[in-house]
Amino acid sequence: MRVAVTGANGLLGGAAVALLAGRHEVLALGRGPCRLPPGPHRWAAVDLGDGSSAGEALRAFRAEAVLHAGALTDVDGCERDPDAAWRVNVGGTEQVARACRELGARLVAVSTDYVFDGEAGPYGEEDLPNPRGAYARTKRCGEEAALLLAPGCAVARVAVVFSGRPGAKATFATQVVEKLSRGEPVRAFADQVVSPTLAASGAAMCLELLLESGYRGVLHASGATALDRVDFARRVARRFGLSGEIVGVATADARLPAPRPLRAGLRVDRAAGLLREKPLPVDEAIDRFHAEWQGRAG
Repeated sequence: MRVAVTGANGLLGGAAVALLAGRHEVLALGRGPCRLPPGPHRWAAVDLGDGSSAGEALRAFRAEAVLHAGALTDVDGCERDPDAAWRVNVGGTEQVARACRELGARLVAVSTDYVFDGEAGPYGEEDLPNPRGAYARTKRCGEEAALLLAPGCAVARVAVVFSGRPGAKATFATQVVEKLSRGEPVRAFADQVVSPTLAASGAAMCLELLLESGYRGVLHASGATALDRVDFARRVARRFGLSGEIVGVATADARLPAPRPLRAGLRVDRAAGLLREKPLPVDEAIDRFHAEWQGRAG
């Protein structure tokens, strides 16, 4: 099958390309040069915000299935430049969804727990989104664009994606390891509850949804455990055998440009019942993260 993955330079998209290697004909799409390790895939440099290049690449490839993991995910950057956030997160999803409709391709679009306001999480698929901030609002509008323009598509929501894969970009989890390893303190939001998602696990769930399921609508495909960031940081430190100071801070004290959902997190009961690839409890996800990290070190 001809399978395309947008956002292939990112955490979840890169993990998806690695999982597809050798199993399907794969087109990896991303902005700028390919940062993936060599493998059996083709690369297309596209800009989701330009209105055309992603759709053109999908049509030229004659994609049969598309995992749309590309997005502008810098939450504060989106707040500073909402026009760019709209062009990528809404316009980019629109061009991908229109191409999928024209091709008759199956689409799974990746979204986020930020579509909720964080007043009463963890949230299930039936809970009403109430996004706050440019990133959250554009991701919610992107969900609607996918559902409206690509009949039969699914939207997979994830949260706080992390990875120890070689070449993967830095995340909160990798910063915990690196800072504690250098003897530096770690600052973590004590009042933000999240559902950390190992990239490889989230990618596996999204690909099963894409290639083996006819599920339509929204599905939460995050990690199975909702916890605050301080607890998450301490669990990472314990698994890596690291000591040091982990300081809990309030999000309000950070004076960040964009609002964060605080009592957030996602309920994943539906995914656990539907998919062979189950959402991972946080300690199992951290075990796999540790194994990925050890592989990178080796």
